[in-house]
Amino acid sequence: MTIPPFRRGLHDLGRGCFAWLQPDGGWGWSNAGLVTDSGESLLVDTLFDERLTAEMLEAMRRATPAAARIGTLVNTHANGDHCYGNALVEGATIVASEASAKEMDEFPPERMAAILANASKLGAGGEFFARCFSPFAFEGIRHVAPTETFRGEQIRFVGDKEVRLLEVGPAHTRGDTLVHVPSDRVVFTGDILFIEGTPIVWAGPVGNWITACERIAALDVEVVVPGHGPACRPARALEVRDYLIHVRDEARTRFDAGLSASDAARDLPLGRHASLRDAERIAVNVHTLYREFSGWTLPDSNPIELFALMGELARR
Repeated sequence: MTIPPFRRGLHDLGRGCFAWLQPDGGWGWSNAGLVTDSGESLLVDTLFDERLTAEMLEAMRRATPAAARIGTLVNTHANGDHCYGNALVEGATIVASEASAKEMDEFPPERMAAILANASKLGAGGEFFARCFSPFAFEGIRHVAPTETFRGEQIRFVGDKEVRLLEVGPAHTRGDTLVHVPSDRVVFTGDILFIEGTPIVWAGPVGNWITACERIAALDVEVVVPGHGPACRPARALEVRDYLIHVRDEARTRFDAGLSASDAARDLPLGRHASLRDAERIAVNVHTLYREFSGWTLPDSNPIELFALMGELARR
């Protein structure tokens, strides 16, 4: 299989697998996938709003008759840019890890819409939040939860094709899942991989994420479709791992020296990772690492305060 170019739209990976790619891969611009065999289909993730999801589904229907009725939808994790379009996949069995399903219920599209509508009242954090998410339309989206959940690992079939669902979270979120198609030598990673972009550690622990990256790199696959960024070979998972190791170690030094999480985020050198898109996410990553270093005794960080700090770092 060849690696498709990083152009917006549907890409035929061969053997009945497709990737939907959305440059530039930044905030909210996520990827998705389709697995087909013998007239059956499985969709990997929907998109951040219904307009984007509808466009993707129409392109898939034009590309293959198997997409006319999608039998299974797998949400790789709970972030809205991978599940807010679920309502448009009518009649499908919607599958997610048990942890992801619970997390989806906590942050439905209605809550996203409310924050965006009130962003101007939320100071610098609201300003940066709106900058990240104003391209998307959350009003009127109906939250559609998974109808089936699993823990650990599940094997499903699309026609005669085996599809392995591998829970590797908590890491990026609390229930991250890889979708591995062994016969096609393809894996869809959700947000375990941000290629050419900065990973964002909402949940942790970081060690789980590092292990997941190494697991992807060891898979016998030809094409990796990340949650954000261009499709790639499996070895690029180690670039994400190396970023996480670097940030973990630098943050630990500052934690032990008594710096606050916010000051550590401002101070931490990114080195060769400084060119990654959305580098300001270091603010979230350091705050989550500090909670991990404390044995999870520190309280959750205020999201709007984190967006304010990210806005400050982005302006630099």
